[in-house]
Amino acid sequence: MPENSPAPTAQDPADSAYAPLTEAAAEDLVHGICFKTGPPRTLGAELEWLVLDAERPWLPLPPERLTAAHAAARALPLHSRITVEPGGQLELSSAPADSLTACLDGLRADLTAVRDALRTQGLVLHGLGEDPRRPLRRLLASPRYDAMETYFDRTGPAGRAMMRASASVQVCVDAGHEEPGPLGHGRRWRLAHLLGAVLVASFANSPGREGPYEGWRCARQGVWSDIDARRALAPPLDAEPRTAWVRHALDTEVMCVRGPGDGPWAVPRGLTFRDWLRTDGGRSRRRRPTAEDLEYHLTTLFPPVRPRGHLELRMIDAQPGEDGWMVPVAVVHALFDDPEAAETAYRAVKALADAYGPRCAPRNALWRTAARSSLTDPDLRAAATACFAAAAEALPRLGADPYVQAAVGDFTERYVRRGRCPADDADDALIAGRTRAAASTAPAPVEDTGPAAHRRRPPAAKGPRP
Repeated sequence: MPENSPAPTAQDPADSAYAPLTEAAAEDLVHGICFKTGPPRTLGAELEWLVLDAERPWLPLPPERLTAAHAAARALPLHSRITVEPGGQLELSSAPADSLTACLDGLRADLTAVRDALRTQGLVLHGLGEDPRRPLRRLLASPRYDAMETYFDRTGPAGRAMMRASASVQVCVDAGHEEPGPLGHGRRWRLAHLLGAVLVASFANSPGREGPYEGWRCARQGVWSDIDARRALAPPLDAEPRTAWVRHALDTEVMCVRGPGDGPWAVPRGLTFRDWLRTDGGRSRRRRPTAEDLEYHLTTLFPPVRPRGHLELRMIDAQPGEDGWMVPVAVVHALFDDPEAAETAYRAVKALADAYGPRCAPRNALWRTAARSSLTDPDLRAAATACFAAAAEALPRLGADPYVQAAVGDFTERYVRRGRCPADDADDALIAGRTRAAASTAPAPVEDTGPAAHRRRPPAAKGPRP
C-alpha cells in the first residue's frame, strides 16, 4: 500500500533536494537507489490487518472506533513502525532484521501487544486479503489520498478498492550480489517475478464473491492489477534490471504534484515524470521537478516487486490466523537467501516462463491464472510443491526455530500438497456472521482459521529483539 508522507515544506533553492532536476540527473538518481547490492544479510516484513468488531465482524466500524483503536496501537512501545492505511487497515512494519528469528519474534511480540490493546476495545485483527464489508469507506483524508483517489477514479473502481479494502503480507529481502549467481541481483530480480505467481497462488486469501473477480481465489491481485494502465506493472524482464526500472519509473504518469501546506495537490493528466523533467516551467506554469519530487514519485509506483534498494515483494495476501503470516515470510527468506534453495526454486519457476507470455506481471497468463485458479492449476501446483520442499530443507540451515519449521510443514500439508489455498476453506466470519444475524440475534465471534490455529503455538516473544 502507499506510504504515509508528510506535507512538503517550503522549498529552499539552496537545498539540493529542492533544486530542479535534469533528466540525466534523475536517471542517475533512480539508477543509484533502486538496487543496493551486496551479500544478502537482512530481512523485513510489513503486515496489514483488517480491524473488526469482535462480536459483529460483518459490520463496518464507525470512524471514531477505528481512530481510537489506531491511537491505542500507536501509543504502545513497539519495535515495529505502525501506520494506518486509507481504509483503516493497520500495518506493522518490522525494522530490518539480521535473521528470520529476529524478524518473526519482534513482529510477534508487537502483534501480541496490539491485539491486547484492541481487545480492551472489543476489536480484533483479521487476516484477509480483501475486506468484503460494504460500503467501502475511506477513513483518512489528506492531500495525498485525495489526489490518489482523484487519479484512480479516472480508470474505474479498482483504485478505491485497493486503497480502502486490501491487506497483504509484504516481504523485503536484500537485492543480492552485484556478481551473477544464485544470489546475484539479476537472478533474484527475475526469480521474484516468476516466483511471485507461485506466491500469489499458494497464499491466495481473498476469495472473489461478486463483480469482475467473482470466483477468483485472489481477488486482491485482480484489483491491484487493474488500478492503472502502467503503475502496477513490472518492467520487462528481458532488460538489465536497473536500466529497466529507470525507464519504467520515469515513463510512468505522475500521480500528483505536491503543494505547500494543507491545500489540494494538483493531479495532472497524462504527464509522465520524464515529460515533467522536459517541461519548461515558465511556459507551462508548472514548477520544475526536484529530487524530492522524484523520490516521492517512486513511492506511488506499485509493481508486484518494487526495488527500493532492497526488493519488496508485494503480491502476498494477508493470511488467516494469529501466526499464519509467518509462513510466507519464512518461505520467501528460505527461497531467496539460502543458495541451494534459491537454485532449486529458480529451476522450478523457470519452467513457467513460457506461460509468462509477452505481457508484464501481473497482467500475463501466468499471474492471472495464479490469481483465478490458485494451485488447482497443475503447473503452478508442481512449482509450489518443489519450492515449499526446498524451503523446508533450507529453514534448518538458516537457523529457523522448530515452531517456524512446523508452521511451514503444516501449511504445505494442508494446502500445497492438496492443490489448495487459504481462500478455499476460509470460514468467512464476515459473511457467515451476517447470515446468522438475519436468523438470530446471537453474536458471531471471529474465529482463527489458519494453519497455526490447528496446533499449539509457543508463547509470544517478549522484550527487545536480538
